[in-house]
This record gives sequence, structure tokens and C-alpha cells, in this order.
Amino acid sequence: MAEDSGQEKTEDPTPKRIREAREKGDVPRSKELATTLVLMAAVFSVIIFGAQLAEHLLGMIESNFVLDRQAIFDPNKMLSHFEVSVWEALLGLAGVFFSLVVASIVGPIALGGWNFSGDSILPKGSRIDPLAGIKRMFSLKSLVELFKAIAKFSLVGGFAILILWNIRGDILALATFEPRPAIDSALEIIIWVFMALSAVLILVALVDVPYQLYEYTEKMKMTLQEVKDELKNTEGKPEVKGRIRQLQREIAQRQMMTAVPDADVVITNPTHYAVALKYEGDDRNAPIMVAKGVDFVALKIREIAEANDVPILSAPPLARAIYNSTEINDEIPSGLYMAVAQVLAYVFQLKRFKSRQAERPTEVKVDELPIPDEFKDNL
Repeated sequence: MAEDSGQEKTEDPTPKRIREAREKGDVPRSKELATTLVLMAAVFSVIIFGAQLAEHLLGMIESNFVLDRQAIFDPNKMLSHFEVSVWEALLGLAGVFFSLVVASIVGPIALGGWNFSGDSILPKGSRIDPLAGIKRMFSLKSLVELFKAIAKFSLVGGFAILILWNIRGDILALATFEPRPAIDSALEIIIWVFMALSAVLILVALVDVPYQLYEYTEKMKMTLQEVKDELKNTEGKPEVKGRIRQLQREIAQRQMMTAVPDADVVITNPTHYAVALKYEGDDRNAPIMVAKGVDFVALKIREIAEANDVPILSAPPLARAIYNSTEINDEIPSGLYMAVAQVLAYVFQLKRFKSRQAERPTEVKVDELPIPDEFKDNL
């Protein structure tokens, strides 16, 4: 759809888009992270279960060295001996095997989380379409994966060869040891080699994981039209409408708070109500209410006003009248012009007094402010 419309996918994916993708089994994955975790699990399992592994391997070796000549030609004895050897090997490798099984399950879901979808196992024609297969083979993603595979093989393979070359003397010396020291030394060599390779793979995973997240986000991006269509299809739901209204209120409140520092005065109840007014000084325009709130929001308005030296006047009847009759960014009703004019006149004279340009103004008698009965009915 996006390709047909010719629009670029510039919008971040919506939660609905990501949820639908997960339902189809489309989640970010990192093979390099999974491989790294499996190899690290192998290292720690050999460290933890190394003594157990060495003990059972030693038992298996010793049992193989004590065979008499007649037993070699007896099928029943050889079968019994083979069963003992296999059992010893299984007991020795049980801890390591269990750790690797757990790591092989956890590794793939380390990025993207657990997600099972029947859609991913359903047969699709595109998967057996030769043309689609050829396109996938020569796609940018396939080329990137090929480059990553070659780079990883070269890096890890080269590092492994370098390590083995440096410890070749230790490996050859194992032939001169007794069985138990040889096993212990071999396990120690395996641990150090795997630890070194794990360090290299960690570096590879640190590059691959951010790339996979970036690629997944780019793939999930939507065109502007897709976002509009999704909103159109979902905004009718009550829970979506409620969420939209909540977001609108939060945005309006944030914008409202940024206007408080520029207000000329904040009129309070004094604790439950607060309204912030601004007057541009143009006789043709009335004062505008730039912010209002009750309780916590009112407290926040007062705090911002105090921090920005905006005058605060306690006039409960006027504060409630403005709050109940005026919306944010609207002019105050004409019936409150006289009362608000007296407050603004006092505030402006107070500013002139503080700058030593005028005498101290007379305090406003808030109980005598002219508030029409029609506004008192809402108090």
C-alpha cells in the first residue's frame, strides 16, 4: 500500500502496528546475540561442571584401557562396555548439555522477547515463489547479511586460528600427560579459547543488536496516510477516544504552563483556584486568560508565577468567576471588565512603584470588586 501510494515511510510505527507485527511473528531478532549467549553458556557450564565432566571422562578412558583381548572378540561384552562408556559420557556432559539447551532457548528471544505466532509457520505462496526467492537473494537485506556473515567468519575464524597457533605447544603437550592431568588441561584450554571467542562475539553482538533494532524500526515505519487511516479506523472506539482526550488535556496543560511566566497577574482563591491573565495593552482587546487550574494545577501555576516574579493576588470571588466563565486563551467576559481592570491597574501601578516610578498604590479591596450576579451564580 505504501509503495503503491508513492509516499515515503517517515512516521514512527504506532503501538497497533507493532502489536499486529508481533501477532504475525515479526519481531526484532539478533543471531549474533543468540550465538554469543550460547558460547558464553558453554564457557560457564564447563567452569561449573568441569570437575564432573573430567571425572566421567576419566572413568570412560580407564574403562577403555582395561579391556582384555578376549573381551574384544565377545560381542556381548563389547556391547556392555559400549553402554558403560556412553553412560559415562552422558553423565559427564549432562550439565553442559542442559546449559546449552537453556541458552539455545533464551538466546533467540533475548532480543524481541518471547513470541509465538501461527502465521509464521503457515504455508505461503511467496515462500515457494522462485521470482520472490530470487528477489530476496539479491535484496539489500540479503547483501547486508552476506557481508555480516563474511565479516564475522573472517574475524572469529582469524582470531581462533591466532589463539590456537599461540597455544599449539600446550595442545601438543597434552599427549605427554597422564589421563587426569591431560583432561584438566584440555578443559582449561577449551575454557580460555571459548572465553576469547566470546569476547569477540560480544563485540559483534554490540554492533548487530542496534542494527537489528534500527532495521526493524525502519521496516515498521508508516506513511502519513497509513497513520491517518489507522486513526480513522480506531478513533471511534471509546478507549481510544478517552486516550486521545487525555493526551489533548496533557498537551494543553503543558502549553498552558509555559504561558504563566508571561502573564501579568495570577488571581487565586487563594488555594483551590488560580487563573493567569495577560493584557497586551491594546484598548481594542480585552485581557486574556492564559492558564487556569484547581488544586494541584492551581498550586503549580502559583509556583511558576512566584519563580518568575508574576504578581499573585488573592481575590476568591473574581478567581472563581473567571475560572467558571472563561476558557484558556479566550478573552474574559465583558461583565468582568471592570473588576479585572481594577486588578490590572493595581498590578501595573505596583510594578511602577517597585521600579520607583510611582507611589505605592492603594490595596485592591477584593470584596468590593464589581462582579455581576450572573457570575456569582456559578460561584
